[in-house]
Amino acid sequence: MSKCWQPNQASKFAKEVKLGKPYYTVNDMATNLAPWGDAQTYSVHVFTERSSFTARPMTDGGTSAVGLCQRQGPVYDAPPRGLRNIAGPAPQVAGPLPAGYEGVLDEDEIRGLEKRVRDGSDPRTRRSPRSWRI
Repeated sequence: MSKCWQPNQASKFAKEVKLGKPYYTVNDMATNLAPWGDAQTYSVHVFTERSSFTARPMTDGGTSAVGLCQRQGPVYDAPPRGLRNIAGPAPQVAGPLPAGYEGVLDEDEIRGLEKRVRDGSDPRTRRSPRSWRI
């Protein structure tokens, strides 16, 4: 079972942090700006060094363990279930491929996809945008 530290437990979290171990925080996303995206994702934080002044654990970016827990808490020691990593690929919402299509995007695959687009969009058979106007 994963352990969780709330923002009011920031000092306790800083004492229990192990260098090199990943810790996770949950991000709330603005679904009014991106309704196709996930409502929540998680971020990974790894503490790699200790501060020379306070000797508290810090990330490569200079975020201390106490600051991370207080500003972005709660902090978990295992990835939250059912959420995707914010640094991972976003789910594909729509595209030119049929459902269940899987393929490796190498040069031949991209040429084949471009051919599909060309075949489906013939400019001679399309109606002119002016024909829709009165």
